Amino acid sequence: MSPFQILLVAMRALWRNKLRSFLTTLGIIIGVGEVISMMAIGAGAKAQVESTFAAMGTNLLIVLPGAANTSGQRGGFGSGQTITWDDFSAIRDEVPTVKHAAPSLRSSQSIVAGEVNWTTSVTGTTPDYFDIRNWPVASGSAFTQSDIDAGTKVIILGQTVVEKLFGANADPVGQSVRVGTTPFNVIGVAAKKGQSASGQDYDDTAFLPATTFAQKIQGGLNRYLSGQIYVEAISSDATERAEKDVTALLRQRHHLTDRDDDDFSIRNLSEMADSRQQSADTMTALLASVAAVSLLVGGIGIMNIMLVSVTERTREIGVRMALGAKPYNVLLQFLTEALVLSMLGGLVGVIIGVGTAQWIAIRFGWATLVQPQVIMLSFAFSAFVGVVFGVYPARKASQLDPIEALRYE
Repeated sequence: MSPFQILLVAMRALWRNKLRSFLTTLGIIIGVGEVISMMAIGAGAKAQVESTFAAMGTNLLIVLPGAANTSGQRGGFGSGQTITWDDFSAIRDEVPTVKHAAPSLRSSQSIVAGEVNWTTSVTGTTPDYFDIRNWPVASGSAFTQSDIDAGTKVIILGQTVVEKLFGANADPVGQSVRVGTTPFNVIGVAAKKGQSASGQDYDDTAFLPATTFAQKIQGGLNRYLSGQIYVEAISSDATERAEKDVTALLRQRHHLTDRDDDDFSIRNLSEMADSRQQSADTMTALLASVAAVSLLVGGIGIMNIMLVSVTERTREIGVRMALGAKPYNVLLQFLTEALVLSMLGGLVGVIIGVGTAQWIAIRFGWATLVQPQVIMLSFAFSAFVGVVFGVYPARKASQLDPIEALRYE
């Protein structure tokens, strides 16, 4: 028999017992659907983690001052003044594993444009900040080192601030705004950054040269850096080394002994990202394992039904052998039926899995990502399950004695 004839006979045999064939494939359908939908949820969660940390910046360290201790009351890291501007310069210029470093001085200020005002977060920083945060300027230009040195009154606005002060799609470059009582010239608009995982609007912000911020907002450029330092390592592999190098530098500059605790804190966002990605990978693997059990159960169901089918069709097998069918023809016939059952179940499971992932994304607002390789792997695995669990019933059918099979009632 040709492969087409074998397939045609297999389809006819399965069609004669439509309900039983459908119920047999349910395990495969559920298993494949679960694998695709669960993997889509896991991949979506992982992609969301990656995009969140990419928005914050790559290879990123954040250096915070130590804790304040006033009248016996101790604050958290960042509440004291332990990091100096000289420390910042040393981190930027003396640590070989550091690519960029930039201060981040923040304050909530009211920005006024004509008759409209908007209160937002104003950050004083340097040009390297935009490289560290992967945050280009959409229109106009960023401030330069000469603006830092001269303390010029220039400002870069985030997209949300532009919309609130000037309206949607406006280009405020060249216009003047006031921060408090000080006028500033708008020289650029930062590209849209979006929101953090916690819902913080990155675009609801404005940027000033650090020296201008210190003089006009903080009231003077004193010795201590009243904020935090963003540090970008030279590569992702060097982030941990950069953290150790910066720690060693600051301990040396602050004359701390081995017995002294750090009077500063360094947050390694790469480690946080890796930790969250590992959690997402673990959850994805767990969900996929649960779905794989359904595929296994579906395979057992196929083997069970095929064994029943062999028993029911014993006389038919005997007639075929008497008419000249070889054992391998019978083996191939029943193996094809098992393969058709599993592949049809896999195809329906793919459709249900993709549909479920899309429904979850719409219904619950979860991030899902359907991956083509997962679909192909799930479908291939369903076919593999059909072959593995169909071999035994097919082999049993091919080894029947034709005479005994013809006598079977």
